[in-house]
Amino acid sequence: MTQTDDIKQLQEAVRVVRQSVGRVIVGKEEVIDLLMVALLCEGHVLFEDVPGIGKTTLAKSLARSLGCSFQRIQFTPDLLPSDITGITFYNQKKGEFEFRPGPLLTQIVLADEINRATPRTQSALLEAMEERQVSVERETLKLPRPFMVIATQNPVELEGTFPLPEAQLDRFLLRLRLHYPSKDEERLILQRFKEAQPLEELQPVLSTEWLLKLQKLIRRIHVEPSVESYIIELVAATRTHNSIELGVSPRGTLALYRASQAYAALQGRTYIIPDDVKHVAVPVLSHRMIATSQTRLHGQVMEQIIEEILQSVAVPVES
Repeated sequence: MTQTDDIKQLQEAVRVVRQSVGRVIVGKEEVIDLLMVALLCEGHVLFEDVPGIGKTTLAKSLARSLGCSFQRIQFTPDLLPSDITGITFYNQKKGEFEFRPGPLLTQIVLADEINRATPRTQSALLEAMEERQVSVERETLKLPRPFMVIATQNPVELEGTFPLPEAQLDRFLLRLRLHYPSKDEERLILQRFKEAQPLEELQPVLSTEWLLKLQKLIRRIHVEPSVESYIIELVAATRTHNSIELGVSPRGTLALYRASQAYAALQGRTYIIPDDVKHVAVPVLSHRMIATSQTRLHGQVMEQIIEEILQSVAVPVES
């Protein structure tokens, strides 16, 4: 089977997942595609949006469509690391110690309001995200594959929260926003949920084995040296921009490279073009920088700065 045939199969797999999730979630095809990009890159996603717009429903719909195990963790200030990783307890009937796994030992984890947990609990999640393992009672346990954390934080209510440090934000491949639906979409939501709960009817449309194969496939997407240079130039521009105090790290460069490969595959191509890089640049890079105090004072958001950089860096053309 050629690589082109493989890409066609990947496109079809993503189409059926998008269609399945779309039976529950109205009008968010672009967000679903970017979630698939993160999944194919074995990355994690941070949703920064107001409550009640479907973040939990979206995560559940994705897990059901993929046949993956799912757990939701409500983060609160009194949540301990052991509450999410699991505990070892003494079983009196068996006369021995047993491990009771926490909700983190699953395939798709929804970490709700992650910024309400203490830094200690956040760091336990960080280890799982980066190392694909958890440490319990000096033992290291591997997490199942695929493994993905979908975290949420409310950008409005910040009182009594523990903002994620930049080093931890950098661990998320993408930062996404769902935004409010249009009036027509909201009407469709009312009609769809009036008499039934579509989420309960979802069935797996893609096997875990297939998903793991697709994750390996995107690593083979070709990247021309000129496009590699374009990615490097974009990241370098964040480090010299007047509005940015701290630019994107090499981890961000690799994240942009991988996300561009996955997005190119979703478009049915075996190679990256600059438009793929442009398409994923904002969700990949916007949370990996620190703005200067003057920039924050003027209310300029990171998305605008990334758009400026995309306009200023020369795009490679075919020779």
